[in-house]
Amino acid sequence: MTKKINFINISREIKNLANKEKALILQKFFKTGKGQYGEGDIFLGLTVPQQRIIAKKYIALDFKSLERLLKSKIHEFRLIALLILVQKYQASDDLKEKGKIINFYLKNKAFINNWDLVDLSAPKILGDYLFFQKEGVKVLDKLAVSKNLWDKRIAMVSTYAFIIKGKSKEVLRIAKKLLADKHDLIHKASGWMLREVGKRVNRKILLDFLDENKDRMARTALRYAIEHLSEKERQSYLKR
Repeated sequence: MTKKINFINISREIKNLANKEKALILQKFFKTGKGQYGEGDIFLGLTVPQQRIIAKKYIALDFKSLERLLKSKIHEFRLIALLILVQKYQASDDLKEKGKIINFYLKNKAFINNWDLVDLSAPKILGDYLFFQKEGVKVLDKLAVSKNLWDKRIAMVSTYAFIIKGKSKEVLRIAKKLLADKHDLIHKASGWMLREVGKRVNRKILLDFLDENKDRMARTALRYAIEHLSEKERQSYLKR
């Protein structure tokens, strides 16, 4: 008998895979302690491959159930909901349906509140959609100036969708907006995207950006951005 695609069954299946030892490791890794960026996040201890398998089985889950998953304090519930949303987006050729998914994503972005949740969903959903909706890139600008850490990371990491299509303009613009940001997770995201510009789009574009902005970049962002350069080039930038 085929398992019903509903919230009760998917939540039961997720909980059945709980691993207490793994959960403790993940709660430390994702900084869930008091005052840390993931404060209050609860982990069951599932691996990402396990969660991808569940998401694939429940791709037909309705939006109401997805919203229930996203609003859960359990991290795996939220990640699986986002993985399902990615699958729904990629499986659809209907622009109206994709727009519905984007609206749902943005409406519930308050629950996309840890770096893996952002990184595994933003480029494949929001970034891809905005690449084909030229006026929509204003959404990235708005997110980039938000006071919310995760909004800003969504803005930066979404630009990966532009990078893999050979474009860098939006990446550089958002990275420049975030130069003065104080959070390490934003520095890492910016440096990561800049590095990918150099690797996948055009090395000179990266070097020009670094030459112009290296004195204003956080050390972490700079280190990430220059990882693939030669030792001589890296030392040149680090000795600024």
